[in-house]
Amino acid sequence: QVTGHLDDCTCDVETIDAFNNYKLFPRLNQLLESDYFRYYKVNLKKPCPFWNDNSHCGIRDCAVKPCPSDEVPDGIRSGSHKYSEEANNLAEECEEAKRLGAVDGSLSKETQQAVLQWTQHDDSSDSFCEADDIYSPDAEYVDLLLNPERYTGYKGPDAWKIWNSIYEENCFKPQNVKRPLASGRGESFIYLTKWFSSVCVEKRAFYKLISGLHASINIHLSARYLLQDTWSEKKWGPNVTEFQQRFDEVITSGEGPRRLKNLYFLYLIELRALSKVLPFFERPSFQLYTGNKSHDAEMKNLLLEILHLAKSFPLHFDENSLFAGNKKEAAKLKEEFKLHFKNISKIMDCVGCFKCRLWGKLQTQGLGTALKILFSENLIEKIPESGPSYGFQLTRQETVALFNAFGRL
Repeated sequence: QVTGHLDDCTCDVETIDAFNNYKLFPRLNQLLESDYFRYYKVNLKKPCPFWNDNSHCGIRDCAVKPCPSDEVPDGIRSGSHKYSEEANNLAEECEEAKRLGAVDGSLSKETQQAVLQWTQHDDSSDSFCEADDIYSPDAEYVDLLLNPERYTGYKGPDAWKIWNSIYEENCFKPQNVKRPLASGRGESFIYLTKWFSSVCVEKRAFYKLISGLHASINIHLSARYLLQDTWSEKKWGPNVTEFQQRFDEVITSGEGPRRLKNLYFLYLIELRALSKVLPFFERPSFQLYTGNKSHDAEMKNLLLEILHLAKSFPLHFDENSLFAGNKKEAAKLKEEFKLHFKNISKIMDCVGCFKCRLWGKLQTQGLGTALKILFSENLIEKIPESGPSYGFQLTRQETVALFNAFGRL
């Protein structure tokens, strides 16, 4: 059902599928497993700036907090004694709570050394995102490969409230289009029921980006769903029913396939950003610095290969169609765009589950970085081949978020 032409683009679904599945994704996946891209610094302790977060999955009291080792019976910790079934169950649950929703922050000594050096390569600059203060004592490096995005049991009114706030307050929409404000089954898949054709291409694009991001996250949660939850075994895998409830044409009254098309639109926007940012990464002075010289050089070559591939895509989104009207109006709209997006990045600090918050923050920062690139084309064109790039900068954080967010799509 998701096939053919995409609105506001010259592209179609089939062209993207073939390009992504056979050419781009295998290389991108290899890049994201490298040390430079697997470690992301994030502050998961920032308070929610918009409402008092008293949700039960608030970080401190979350059912998925790590277990202090002294709560686990000695016999289990040493692993050398036979132990009672009850103690075994307790340890299993405790371990699982830790595995399911807590963030695993363990870093090897070598990595910690490299990580200290990465910070030297970070400069802050104009952005679409409310970036974390990575120098805050609460900011920690997280290994993204140890903390995959998957269903953690985070649902209900709190999860619903996050998306509601994003759509209702931060997505451009005509006042007469009302979203259903009752949370239905209390889960986080409520959407605009009526598409609006009356708004300008920029506002339509903004809505489609957010809808595409929402679709992407829902697909990940459906694909890595907790299928079996017994004391002896936890099993994650694809949950077709969950996927259908969000995307099936009949169940969603025709809205599902459109949501999936918005995912393709988001893919095109981020792909376009990658094709535009090539001059920044091509400079000899840019290094994917981890301290392992040969590996760093290999990964930089792979990175450039991916960017050249992105550039070769035949049917790119034309971002010149955005903000192309009256200069004064366009500037005002661009600022509004920025403000709305900054707000959405702040809302991520209200997400009650650690892991969902981590991936929400990473993906919004990735999209924000893509927008920053698209709106900095003039500056990127002026980057000198050697020496510092004063006009346009990407921090290590933005780089890691940009490629990992695109990897999710």
